[in-house]
Amino acid sequence: MGSKQAFLGRAIAQGRGIEPADLVLKNGRVFDLVTGEIFASDVAICGDRIVGTRGTYRGLREIDLRGQIVVPGFIDTHLHVESSLVTPLEFDRCVLPHGITTAICDPHEISNVLGAEGIRYFLECADATAMDLRVQLSSCVPATHLETSGARLEAADLMGFIDNRHVIGLAEFMNFPGVLARDPGVLDKLTAFGERHIDGHAPLLRGMDLNGYLSARIRTDHETTTPEEALEKLSKGMTILVREGSVSKDLHALAPVISNITAPFMCFCTDDRNPLDIDEEGHLDYMIRTAIALGAPPLAVYRMSSISAAHAFGLRDRGLVAPGWRADLAVIDDLASCRVSLVVSAGRIVGPELFAGRAAVAPVGRHSIKATHVGPQDFAARGQGPSTAVIGVVPGKIITEHLRMSLPYKGGERQVDLDQDVVKVAVVARHGVNRNIGVGFVHGFGLKRGAIASSVGHDSHNLCVVGADEADMAVAINRLIEIEGGFAVVADGEVLAELALPIAGLMSLDSFEAVSAGLLTLRAAAASLGVVLAEPFLQVAFLPLPVIPHLKITDLGLVDVDRFELVRD
Repeated sequence: MGSKQAFLGRAIAQGRGIEPADLVLKNGRVFDLVTGEIFASDVAICGDRIVGTRGTYRGLREIDLRGQIVVPGFIDTHLHVESSLVTPLEFDRCVLPHGITTAICDPHEISNVLGAEGIRYFLECADATAMDLRVQLSSCVPATHLETSGARLEAADLMGFIDNRHVIGLAEFMNFPGVLARDPGVLDKLTAFGERHIDGHAPLLRGMDLNGYLSARIRTDHETTTPEEALEKLSKGMTILVREGSVSKDLHALAPVISNITAPFMCFCTDDRNPLDIDEEGHLDYMIRTAIALGAPPLAVYRMSSISAAHAFGLRDRGLVAPGWRADLAVIDDLASCRVSLVVSAGRIVGPELFAGRAAVAPVGRHSIKATHVGPQDFAARGQGPSTAVIGVVPGKIITEHLRMSLPYKGGERQVDLDQDVVKVAVVARHGVNRNIGVGFVHGFGLKRGAIASSVGHDSHNLCVVGADEADMAVAINRLIEIEGGFAVVADGEVLAELALPIAGLMSLDSFEAVSAGLLTLRAAAASLGVVLAEPFLQVAFLPLPVIPHLKITDLGLVDVDRFELVRD
């Protein structure tokens, strides 16, 4: 008898109760996501499979749950592990104890820096993680023609990974203008993945344009920000991934749409949360308890976190606590609080021993910051007159406003205006392709002096700096070059705080605990300069993102995203 047949024989016998199960969760209650019932039952597990519920079981190992509730493990349907600022293995150690047994990631950030090497790194990490880390192949590298990227991936490059067991399909198709314009390179990718899942990315897309986008068989969207937008997309067969990350926070706005009727076509995603926010608030467990507190039905919320997510992405083996389903489970005290006390991942109890047994994966992308040192003069904002376009930051959103403001003007250069809360923002090309520097202005940081800088700059991850002083802006950029990327806060020529991210300028070599502590120090340093944003560094990181309305900045200059063209100002 083959090993698969032998396992099936064991599973059947253990499910019938004629052999002791490998693991039994005793004296718990199960939340049935089909009927909404909570019933008392043991849960029997054989290997990585649930084999028994609604019964009493014996086990080779038994854990007494003392009346706690067993729910399916949670599925984060869209995230970029890189934006957690730690490696996939550290991300695994950070979020799996919160009940995240499956994470569907797009290695878009590292792919824009390293290309196919970045995807290979993530697939190697997925072989090692205790959670099930699934990979969507990055569809937009580069994301647009309006910035300088470190790599280019065409359809043929992506097809080399399509048969990997961790790959689901094509990641978020951010270039929706390219879809609507029927760009040949875009159509190549959509055609190549026409029989696989294709993730969407369609902020504010409505009406006939939305119909055209969906006609490409793009199935999901995580950029929906209003109930009206969500309801139109749902009515057109699109699955809405409700997002609540460290910067983009849409849960409060979309909670009224969540119901037992809509839940089969709604899921949760983080896109993305950093280790500090995970430590302080939680991950999907935070979203679950927040949604319930906002009035969403618990049955709908737990469906969204598991079975609806599994169905949306073709993961047909998980999402229910029932015989024959994958043994990905979270044990919680009650539905409303979603306090996770025990996690089972593929039949294994999650704890230090599980993480200690993982294979190591060598880091990649060291010394990828290839920019040359800059000086204060590189941040001059030359223009014809005092009137200029200004990026308006919207706290908690990656959407920005396209403002028009009059600034101090002298010698052909526009200046910062602290009274109007307007400071400079610049993007410095980092990939060694050119020495471009785009300079503009941003409103909404509250910065009164100094500068803050980041090598995390979606999507091409050039260096981005926001500053009230050009000399401090130069010091901040130069420090990022020296530490192989990361974050830096500078005032009066001195580095007040920094966090090195030497893996492709995106991820730390340290533990998630060390990164969390470093972010606290950075936040305090930024606040000392007057910054009023709760998460200033990820807010900086989204200023160069030219696929999110309305006004952004890249190394080529200001970008009018609505027109999808550079601003000639």
